[in-house]
Amino acid sequence: MAKTKTTRYDVAEHLRTPEEMAAYFEACLEEANGDAAFIAKALGDIARAKGMSQVARDAGLSRESLYKALSGERIPGFDTILKVMSALGLRLHAEAAAIPTRPGN
Repeated sequence: MAKTKTTRYDVAEHLRTPEEMAAYFEACLEEANGDAAFIAKALGDIARAKGMSQVARDAGLSRESLYKALSGERIPGFDTILKVMSALGLRLHAEAAAIPTRPGN
């Protein structure tokens, strides 16, 4: 019987277009439940797909510091998140969340 060869799945290999990157980031925002490191890791996935060296240059950061900031093991500053999002061509937006009504209101 032949052995099955498996490889580690890397989402960065499947993020090819800006639309795919934006959809992936939006899905990660919805799933994060306030986990900032998870969001940073998602941005790291997109940055790897786009080319970490180019993203670092565009964000005005060193490649090494960008890898560390977006590793998912630490929580980068909001200024770093904004620089990276701009370098990736992504925008944050806000919408009103549905607030559950309380009994008696």
